[in-house]
This record gives sequence, C-alpha cells and structure tokens, in this order.
Amino acid sequence: MKVTVEVSDSDLQDVLELTGERKKGPAIRLLMEQALQLRRRQRIVERFLSGEWGVQLEGFEQATELERQRLLDVAD
Repeated sequence: MKVTVEVSDSDLQDVLELTGERKKGPAIRLLMEQALQLRRRQRIVERFLSGEWGVQLEGFEQATELERQRLLDVAD
C-alpha cells in the first residue's frame, strides 16, 4: 500500500544515511520495518520480565547436577 508522508529534508537525509539506502522509499520502508521489529522484541522481553511468559526446562536442573557429578568423578 502506498502512503504519503511529509518528512523534513534533514530527517530524510538521516534516514538515508542510517539505512544505507540510496532511494527514499526503500530507506523509509527499511527504517519502519526495523522499528516494528524492535517494538515486537520489546513486547516479548516485557512479557518475560513481567512473568506473563516463562520457560519450563523440565529435567534441566537434574541434567546439570548429573553433569557436575560426572565431571567431579572424572577429576578424581
């Protein structure tokens, strides 16, 4: 979908410089995609930090302890 936006010359130059693109359309599109990706990542981080999301690693602690014991046995 095409969208018309007003951007100052200085902001447009910054966008071109930051993205490394030569053309205005691809530069704005790339910057928008990167901003959306960053926001999505922030939402995921917030969900983990708030406890809304979590990770269950069944058997992880037991496996870690077994590996620690194995390493101690090998060292002796």
